Amino acid sequence: MRRLLWLCMLVGATAFPEVRADNWPAWRGPTGQGVSAEKDLPLKWSKTENVKWKVALPSPGNSTPIIWGDRVFITQANDVTKWPPKVPANFAGGSSAGGHAVAEKRSVMCFRSSDGKLLWQRDVVYKDPEITHPTNPFCSASPVTDGERVIASHGSAGLVCYDFDGKELWRYDNGKLEHLWGTASSPILHGDLCIQWCGPGARQFLLALNKKTGEKVWEKEIGGGDTGITSKKFLGTWSTPLMIRVGEQDQLLFAVPHHLKGFDPKTGTELWTSTGPGNYCYTSPLFVDGMAVYGDNLVKLGGTGDISKQRLKYKVAGMYISSAVIASEHLYTYNNVGVPGCYEWKTGKELWKSQIETRPGGKTAWGSPVHAAGRIYIIDQEGTTSVFAAGAKYELLSLNYLNERCNASIAVANGNLFVRTHKNLWCIGK
Repeated sequence: MRRLLWLCMLVGATAFPEVRADNWPAWRGPTGQGVSAEKDLPLKWSKTENVKWKVALPSPGNSTPIIWGDRVFITQANDVTKWPPKVPANFAGGSSAGGHAVAEKRSVMCFRSSDGKLLWQRDVVYKDPEITHPTNPFCSASPVTDGERVIASHGSAGLVCYDFDGKELWRYDNGKLEHLWGTASSPILHGDLCIQWCGPGARQFLLALNKKTGEKVWEKEIGGGDTGITSKKFLGTWSTPLMIRVGEQDQLLFAVPHHLKGFDPKTGTELWTSTGPGNYCYTSPLFVDGMAVYGDNLVKLGGTGDISKQRLKYKVAGMYISSAVIASEHLYTYNNVGVPGCYEWKTGKELWKSQIETRPGGKTAWGSPVHAAGRIYIIDQEGTTSVFAAGAKYELLSLNYLNERCNASIAVANGNLFVRTHKNLWCIGK
């Protein structure tokens, strides 16, 4: 029944820009682009006001909650026996160092959305040291669900699938993934496929599994990667792919260093490529009106091979780690010092800059902005959520303080906001 309901909501919306649902089934919600149809959401809250519940978490984490009906799922590192990461003896220097650490259990935790009760927790035991960065705890990838199963990627510990009662359905061993700063890309679903970016690193690839059985459907190696340990070659992608529809064709939109690419989701075949991104691809791509948006670049899609000449001459402002959000005619950003931006994506015109007299009050954010209820919600690393009115006129509606470290994005479902900090899982609602 859950699957039937979800399929009905997706009819006619394969590219996902217009999906409307009360669930938040993946990292960036039902659209894959940070947009929710929710209307009646809280505008103001604090650590005591408009808090329906909060649950203490065992250790810091950066993944975003997903929600389906009465279930809230998060990924969580448990039994963290070696932390912070120890810098490798052969590290060549030249950048912020990650290193080896151990989280012996990589968990999926399932909570009841009405009161935060923990319904079940399932663990994958992985005792080997794995490389990551001190700011990137293990299990940074958000899970994904179709209403019947929930799938999580645990880095070198592989992918795992559970049903809604916590029964393990399958596991997939993707082998060791090594990069100085760890992994973070979240799985996505398309039809019967679960698609996962396994990288970055010297060994990196796109992977498609049958979501029901865990069997490999295809694997697409992407060259040019590096661990960043001995070479001083710092590059990689932590981006999450986006499913889009170009003409009559489904495509997988994905960014790698120096290129934005389109793939056939059925086979993994590369369809086209365009220059654009730099060495680091943290943000996830956007898609609107036949255009791919990545960072400050816009590319009109259509055709095969190298389509770099189809990049538009104008640009919009990109974001560093978090991804922008598009709603109606506008693209919204939030820069590294806490200043929001609003752009006409059709022209590149910036609308808010001349209206902002003083910095609103937020700080650097790793979480991505969300559009819901005619507003833009963005939480910064100090746990402060800035809420802006969506539209050409700049208006800061509220600042809401939790005063807890946060690198996740806000999830929206059933009239509530779900916030995962380094200490707690919060449910904010009226």
